[in-house]
Amino acid sequence: MRIVVLDGNTLNPGDLSWDELRELAACEIYDRTPGELTVRRAAGAPVVLTNKTLLDREVIAALPELRYIGVLATGYNVVDLEAAATRGIPVTNVPAYGTDSVAEMVFAHIFALARRVADHAAGVREGRWARSPDFCYWDHPQLELLGRSMGIVGFGRIGRAVAARAMAFGMRVLAHDAEPPDEVPDGVEMATLDQLFREADILTLHVPLTPETEGLVGRERLRQMKPTAFLINTSRGPVVDEAALAEALRQGRLAGAGLDVLAEEPPAEDNPLLTAPNCHITPHIAWATREARARLMAVAVENVKAWMEGRPRNVVNGATAWRGET
Repeated sequence: MRIVVLDGNTLNPGDLSWDELRELAACEIYDRTPGELTVRRAAGAPVVLTNKTLLDREVIAALPELRYIGVLATGYNVVDLEAAATRGIPVTNVPAYGTDSVAEMVFAHIFALARRVADHAAGVREGRWARSPDFCYWDHPQLELLGRSMGIVGFGRIGRAVAARAMAFGMRVLAHDAEPPDEVPDGVEMATLDQLFREADILTLHVPLTPETEGLVGRERLRQMKPTAFLINTSRGPVVDEAALAEALRQGRLAGAGLDVLAEEPPAEDNPLLTAPNCHITPHIAWATREARARLMAVAVENVKAWMEGRPRNVVNGATAWRGET
């Protein structure tokens, strides 16, 4: 048995250990794998783990020894699931590992917009406070969350975690999900998308990228939002029409945006959001706390171990074939 990790650097830049994976089989671990090297590096390996390295139909067809694909993330759009299933190759993912870390990042962006801590701290370092004629100063309005409305699009694990934190801050919580839950936590109001976009002071996105959600937040939806509202996206970049959002921010039709994801990552230098006012962008790090990555690593290893023992788990493409020791 041989295990190849195609792009392990983002999961483990050096502060975690691959030892538990190495205990399962011989491992080759690459920090990154450019597309032209994918087949060469994975050739002959029954087990391949990937985070963002593409395993499309052509790549899978070129790897006749491949028996298992593990995605080092929750999202698995980098793998052609149908091509893998046709070969009886299970594709697994790691659900739920980053729920709390992502929910916390939502509020990091909210407070960055509502209280502008970093901006004012920079001003103090530049001498603004020392030169102030008053005992304090502020360049941006200071906004309190108490009593404001939080709109949550997508009410799965992360959406629910955000709702709990919002209620702890005394916010009104409105939520929408394509599949309404059987049970709704006390204090949460289920709403239509139209109501959510119209009434939310802060609107946060927690939906997967699907044909239905791609471009969900476009010009028409942005026109529904209050000009004082903030938009937060820690889900998938293409859920938001970036040109439309940049336009709304420049025209003052939206007060601010906090984004941890973009349609193209890393972004092109001419991405309009990079120069849009009141737009705070972080480099897809909501998931990246050490605690969350340690959970991801543990589940990924257990996924491989479970498959080797003939009890595959967290399979996302319906293929559970076990073809014996390789």
